[in-house]
Amino acid sequence: MYTKEEAQRLKREFWISFAEKYPRKWILYDTKIKDFSFKFFVDNKKAQVLIDIEMRDAEKRKNYFEKLESLKNILEEEYIQDLVFENKYTLESEKTISRIWVEKLEVSVSNRQYWDKIFDFFNEKMDKLERFYLEYESFIKDI
Repeated sequence: MYTKEEAQRLKREFWISFAEKYPRKWILYDTKIKDFSFKFFVDNKKAQVLIDIEMRDAEKRKNYFEKLESLKNILEEEYIQDLVFENKYTLESEKTISRIWVEKLEVSVSNRQYWDKIFDFFNEKMDKLERFYLEYESFIKDI
């Protein structure tokens, strides 16, 4: 078991190592849509690549989610299979968002032997999500 400081140091080292292996600028929060972002997540059970739609206005959030859902067949056939679409996803903070994600199970940020698998997963899936987004950006933004 790691102390809080050791766990923080390990996570920091993980992200630095990822950036060194795949040195590029990711879109992440730079979508030009407020509260619409791409995210990486990793813990001691799984790694995820996510699209979070976090608008407070439920109708606006629903509209963006439905836009992406309307492209689901294209997304899954041409970019990524096994995506999970959840219109009403509740965060630990109890905030409701819309989330689309793909995950890799049975990996751990605390175990360095998994890092390369996680890095490769992150790079492959985020690259595909970003390429999809850039291809359909004008359609997605047209709300």
